[in-house]
Amino acid sequence: MTSTDGPPVTAPQVSVAEEVRSWLADNWQGVNDAAWRRRVVDAGWAAPTWPKDAYGLGLSRADAKTIAAEFRAVGARGAAIESRGYPALAGNTIVEFGSPELKRDVLPKLLSGEWSRGCLLYSEPGNGSDLAGLQTRAELDNDVFVVNGQKIWTTGGHEADCALLLARTDWDKPKHAGISFFIIPMDLPGIEVRPIKQMTGESDFNEVFLTDVRVPVGALIGELNDGWRVLQTALKEERRTMGFELGAAKREKDGRAPIFTGSNDLIAAAREAGELDDQAVRQEIMRIHSWRLVNDWNAIRARKQIEAGGGSSLASLGKLAKSRILHSSWALRFRLLGARGLLYDQADEQAYEVDHELMWSFINSIGGGTDQIQRNIISERILGLPKGYEPDRGVPFRDVRKGGTTRPSES
Repeated sequence: MTSTDGPPVTAPQVSVAEEVRSWLADNWQGVNDAAWRRRVVDAGWAAPTWPKDAYGLGLSRADAKTIAAEFRAVGARGAAIESRGYPALAGNTIVEFGSPELKRDVLPKLLSGEWSRGCLLYSEPGNGSDLAGLQTRAELDNDVFVVNGQKIWTTGGHEADCALLLARTDWDKPKHAGISFFIIPMDLPGIEVRPIKQMTGESDFNEVFLTDVRVPVGALIGELNDGWRVLQTALKEERRTMGFELGAAKREKDGRAPIFTGSNDLIAAAREAGELDDQAVRQEIMRIHSWRLVNDWNAIRARKQIEAGGGSSLASLGKLAKSRILHSSWALRFRLLGARGLLYDQADEQAYEVDHELMWSFINSIGGGTDQIQRNIISERILGLPKGYEPDRGVPFRDVRKGGTTRPSES
């Protein structure tokens, strides 16, 4: 609209809050079903920080928080989930590296909950912490890859709808250069999942056997043989989650800051055990409390780096710190239980929880890259120390000594 007597008149800018509030008034009927979730995805509210060609709106994290708050205000679900769980891990990887066809096919499934559970087919029995030493094969046969191999320590594989898969597609390249990255449904013929019994009594981890599994070419994320670079984005998301979601007390509205409340759980446990006046116990609580605070501050710094673009090696620092925090805090609570902690029995709910979490805490030292791997990353990428000796650098993978094998005789 223009005026003959003055400058052009423009309509007032509508805020993000007003826009989403209006959309909810027109669309939210109080039913969180598949049709509703798909409507949220198509409107861009499910992943507002993603670009528009990836079911997003190109908005900021601050805008995403506003959108989530407006959804919560009316009891609606499904907004701004692109930074949490599997949609963050797999979705952000596909947003960065996926083809337009893969984005159109997979991102709505991740955001709408059609693929509500996912797993990671990375680790293998024969290569330990050397993830790049994987030997699962993916051989091209016309328009499909035929995959054969074995994976292990696959969290949630028995319940997963889909998986991120690492497989070797070129044995004549050095080990990091001949790997490709895929996303696949877990109901493909040839996939067998076998649960592993843990010392906690549960079976959250699995062995996965892949026998002549036919994976469409379109399931490839990124370029052929460029899977190691693609993997770094997925690992960044995994380490960010494992490193910074500590579960320590956060500031409640009008409440005291975490510097005063961040170890209330340990203080309460010591008080209940009658050990709060013990100087050694108080010293240990303060030590763990300090670690928690420093890791919270480190998380803020890492998030700022990530929001500014790219990854942050500080996520590895956070993950390593979380291992120490978890091990120490649950070990302290175990010691405070005294003899009660020696019996792993659900009849004593408190002792059972402490025993369970003490055993479970060691998973953080393995999943998402071992503590030793995190130390390597920290030393090289944060401290700037030189890399260790790599005897297989530049060597075609078929000539590299594999786990459990010996180099063939040259005679």
